[in-house]
Amino acid sequence: MTEQQDEGDMASVIDAFHEQMHAIAKAQQQRVKLIGTATSRDKMVTVSVNANGVVIETKFSASIGEMSYDEIAKLVTKTAQDAAADVTRKSHALAAPLADRRARLPKLSEVIEGMPDFEREIPLEPPVSTAPPGAPERTVEDTGAVMTFTDVEDFDHSRKAEPTSGISESSW
Repeated sequence: MTEQQDEGDMASVIDAFHEQMHAIAKAQQQRVKLIGTATSRDKMVTVSVNANGVVIETKFSASIGEMSYDEIAKLVTKTAQDAAADVTRKSHALAAPLADRRARLPKLSEVIEGMPDFEREIPLEPPVSTAPPGAPERTVEDTGAVMTFTDVEDFDHSRKAEPTSGISESSW
């Protein structure tokens, strides 16, 4: 391959990168405007959430008073979770074309010789629980892999530091 071809390939990668950044910025602007909404099956509760899943509006039907506080609390929680799932689906749909486009771009490891594929090193985030505080699901011990660092120096934490005068340069 000639130097001109290499420069042309790099220019095309840079152009594709700039297009992707523009598309990401546009998608971010669209995402922050997303609203997820859910209504309970019995139509007693409607909840709307913003793009981050934060409740921004809750509406009750006129007959909500027929329910106990416990029933209302459970219904509001479930409906809010459904609204958050709705906005998550919308966010994923908005991001799907970006992911498809990114998959077509070459990875840095394909462009720069010797560059590792960092994407394979990114750990997958575990699913977030929707169980209430104190639920058995939340008290289960984490059995995931423990992070291990191999490029460390041993340090004796039990050794007391020797008192110093606070002067770091003796010529003072």
